[in-house]
Amino acid sequence: MKRILAILVGLVAAVAAAGIFAIASGASPSWSLVGTNVVASEAVEGGGYPVPPGSTKPLPGTCGSQHLNSNHSESWLAVKPGTENLVGTSKFFIGKWSTFYDFHLGSYSIADGATVATNQVQGYECTTVGTQAMPPSWTNNTDPNADFDTQGRVYQTTLPFNAYWEGGLHPNGEIDVSYSDDLGRHWVKGNGGRAIDSTNNQTSLSFGHVEDKQWIAVNHIPGSLYQDHVYAMWTTFNGANGNGKIMVAVSRDRGQTFSKAVQLSTPSATTPGNTYVYPSIGPDGTVYVAFEGGFDLNKNKVGEHLRDEVDGRRADVGPVRGRGLADRELAWLLPADELP
Repeated sequence: MKRILAILVGLVAAVAAAGIFAIASGASPSWSLVGTNVVASEAVEGGGYPVPPGSTKPLPGTCGSQHLNSNHSESWLAVKPGTENLVGTSKFFIGKWSTFYDFHLGSYSIADGATVATNQVQGYECTTVGTQAMPPSWTNNTDPNADFDTQGRVYQTTLPFNAYWEGGLHPNGEIDVSYSDDLGRHWVKGNGGRAIDSTNNQTSLSFGHVEDKQWIAVNHIPGSLYQDHVYAMWTTFNGANGNGKIMVAVSRDRGQTFSKAVQLSTPSATTPGNTYVYPSIGPDGTVYVAFEGGFDLNKNKVGEHLRDEVDGRRADVGPVRGRGLADRELAWLLPADELP
């Protein structure tokens, strides 16, 4: 779903806290807005593939410098723990009118409530990788998300892909993680620059091994046994009905390497179709994984699930509260010789 919007920054956390405290104290649960919305986005120079006249998609070999001054969508904010600093992410559309499915990821560096930098996430198009080859240059990069560790590094799981809408066998997409040590001004690909998961040469019309709906969670709890561990998750779709499996890869060295991806959900434990993964970290370091599951995702036959692991048995506990999936149990899912 596309949502065209301006990126707005306000005292959302303060408002949320005030609302929670009001409810807890027995007061009326009405929401009272405090703070001021501030536009965080601005035009920025970047790179990408413009859609030429007469075409409906970006074309190979046409990547170049772009003035990114169009619509943004699907925004997310991450707060650096213990500070008033934030990193925002969103799609930056290529082209003057945002007419086509043509965009890259961008970020907003926000210090003490003020935007201090706006930029395209580097490492995914020709102006920052130095070649027209596809990959490492991609027509699109999508699905913004972000989370910090305890040392001020912010991470995001990315989905670069190529717009080969008319078929043909090509590298079609991959899952990467990028990180920034300067509040989102500059981004570096993690895992030694290698994809966490990638497709073989295939057509964009394929129904098999299609990656999407990725997200990230980072343990930013000081003193936790799993402090600064990074959890990248996504869906791999297979089949015309959108049947999907949740995949997870873990970094225990702040993004330098990631474990081999493993499948978290199985049809026997949940349903054939699982997607919209949303991992979160509990105060004891437990990793909770919420996701949608169903028998036919194309017909919206879905329900919400929470992934849990009890006594070494992986199980779906549905909409009830579960103990969650602890890091040590994620490690248990991986062969010992594949652990970082």
